[in-house]
Amino acid sequence: MSRVARPFVVLDTNVLVSGFLNPYGAPAAILRLAVRGQIRLVYDARIFAEYTKVLLRPKFRLAEGLLRTVLDMLREQGLGVVALPLPVRLPDPADEPFLEVALAAGRDVPLITGNVRHFPENLRQGVPIVTPREWLDRYRE
Repeated sequence: MSRVARPFVVLDTNVLVSGFLNPYGAPAAILRLAVRGQIRLVYDARIFAEYTKVLLRPKFRLAEGLLRTVLDMLREQGLGVVALPLPVRLPDPADEPFLEVALAAGRDVPLITGNVRHFPENLRQGVPIVTPREWLDRYRE
């Protein structure tokens, strides 16, 4: 994957949370790429609301000011889309906004998640669903 063009990705909330909590894994490397503007997040209002709600949970003990600054930066560098409802239902309806946004962005935009099994292959509609490690390995090729 070329690093000249800044690729678009959809990040599941679990990847973002992992990136904030553990600075050493693939999710953290992806978060760093996004913060540096080397990749661009695709999102809608539902996704950013979930990012904020989950990351501000007291159990994570993240500094609210820093967190909001990073999220604002990711939003400004990213691409907001208007997504249409899926014609099919996923096993967990809370996962649907992520697939809807990936579809709105174009079928070549991957959805990066730590829960690939939440997106059964027959319901993906051509959207690449990959783990953080899989995506990072392809990006570094």
